[in-house]
Amino acid sequence: MDKVQKISSENGVVIFSKTSCCLSYAVHILFQDLGVLPHVHEIDRDPEGKEIEKALSRMGFNGPVPAVFIAGTLVGSTNEVMSLHLSGSLIPLLQPYRTSN
Repeated sequence: MDKVQKISSENGVVIFSKTSCCLSYAVHILFQDLGVLPHVHEIDRDPEGKEIEKALSRMGFNGPVPAVFIAGTLVGSTNEVMSLHLSGSLIPLLQPYRTSN
């Protein structure tokens, strides 16, 4: 859990992903389109990947990747990110991390 907290607190927007996950890619592209360059951490390329998945589960993340953190807080997976975006709540959360307007 320490590694997850460290990565998510040191980077404004973090996507815990797997290299083969198309939903992770879609969230990544959404963030890029909104002017944010997220830190993408590929769990399946990390030797501690299983521990990271367990830590995410202990933090309340029960879905498949992506696990998205904004400002060190677990937002959720694709459904939660898209719900925030459709409601107009995502851009204000991302505003401090946008590289373009």
